[in-house]
Amino acid sequence: MKFSTELLHGTSPEKITGSTTQPIYQTSAYYQETAEDMEKIFAGRKPGFVYTRVNNPTIANFERRMAALEHGIGAVAFSSGMSAVSMAIMNILETGDEIVSNSGLFGGTSAFFNELKSFGVNIKYVVENRPENFASFITEKTKLIYVETIGNPKLDVADIKSLAELAHSKSLPLFVDNTVTTPYLIKPLDFGADIVIHSTSKMINGGGNSIGGIVICGKNFKWNPVKFQKLNNFAKFGNMSYIVRLRSNMLMNFGGCAAPFNVFLTGIGLDTLGLRMQRACDNASKLAKFLSEKKDILVNYPGLENNLYHELAKTQFNNKFGTMFTIRLGSKENAFKFINSLKFALNVSNIGDARTLVIHPASTIYFHANEAEKINAGVTDDLVRVNVGLEDIADLISDFEQALQNRISY
Repeated sequence: MKFSTELLHGTSPEKITGSTTQPIYQTSAYYQETAEDMEKIFAGRKPGFVYTRVNNPTIANFERRMAALEHGIGAVAFSSGMSAVSMAIMNILETGDEIVSNSGLFGGTSAFFNELKSFGVNIKYVVENRPENFASFITEKTKLIYVETIGNPKLDVADIKSLAELAHSKSLPLFVDNTVTTPYLIKPLDFGADIVIHSTSKMINGGGNSIGGIVICGKNFKWNPVKFQKLNNFAKFGNMSYIVRLRSNMLMNFGGCAAPFNVFLTGIGLDTLGLRMQRACDNASKLAKFLSEKKDILVNYPGLENNLYHELAKTQFNNKFGTMFTIRLGSKENAFKFINSLKFALNVSNIGDARTLVIHPASTIYFHANEAEKINAGVTDDLVRVNVGLEDIADLISDFEQALQNRISY
C-alpha cells in the first residue's frame, strides 16, 4: 500500500460496533466480571482494560495505528511530546549512564537533558551531525544514541541508516524523534532505528487542538538485560521487553497518560497527514526558495541545493525536505519587526499547525539556554524559525515580502 492508503486502511474498523472512526471511551475505569479476570489483566495474561492511566480503547486504537504506520511492533501514547521523550529515555537509563545526542535539539528536549544531569546522567552533544563524530563520543557508559531527523531549529539532518549501523555495532539502541518529518517523509525503523518518538501535537494532529506524544518500538534490537538492567524482569517478552516496561512501569508509575478526547481529535487529524504534509512541504520549498533569492537575508533549509544536508535529505526523505526553515535578518530588532509585520504567519511557539507559524527562538524556546547551548543549537539573536502551513503560496510569498519591506534596514 502507498502512504495515504496505509494511513486509512492499515488498521481495521473498531471491532465492537464496526465504527470507522474510533469512538471516544471517556472512561476512567472498567468493570470486570470476576476477580480472576481482573487479576489476569493486571498480570498481563489476558487482554482487557482496567484503568485509563494504563490503557483505554480509544488510545489503544491510536497506538495500533501509529505502530502500523511506523512499521513498529508496539506503541505507548503519552500526554505530551515531552512526556514521550522523557519516559522513552528514562525507561532504560540509570545513574552514571551517558547519552550521545545531536546538538540541534528542540529546546524542550535540551532542557530535559539538562535536568537529567542532576540525576547523574551525562549528555554528550555532537556539534557536527555526522556519524563519525558520534562514534568519537561513545564509551562503555553510553546507553543510547538520540537524534532528531531534522534538528529544531538547527535543521541539521541525521543520517539514520549510518547512525543505526554505528549504534548496533556498539550494542546500543538508536532513538529518533520523528516529529518534524513524520512517517510521510521517513519511517526511521525501516532505516534501522530502534525507538521512534513523536510529539503528536504537531503534524500528526495538524490542527493545533490537542497535546500528545507517542513512543513506538521496532522489532530488531536485542535488549540485553545485562546492559539494560531495568529490563531484567521483562526478558521473557524478548524484543517487546522495552515497550512492555514502558507501559507497565513508566506510564503507570509516572502517570503521563494521554487523554482520550485529545487522542480522538489527533486520530481525526492523522487521516489527512499525507495530504497536509505534501502541501506544507511544497509550500515550504517554494517560500524558502523565494526568500533565498533575497541578498540581505540568510535562509537555512535542507531543500535548497547549496545546503550542507541537501543530498542526504533528498535521498532519505524521498525528495521532500520538511515544512520548517529559518531565516537570519541581521539583528534581534530586525527579527522582531519582521515577525510583527506578518499578517498571515502567526507568532506561535508550536509547529505543525495548518497555519504558517513563526517564532524568535532565542527569546522564547531557548530563553533559559546559555550562550554555548544556543550556539550549538544554531540559535542566534537574529534568527526566525518558520513552520509553513497550508495557505495559498501566493499569499504567503506576498505576506513575507511586505514584512521584509517593513523591517528595519541594516
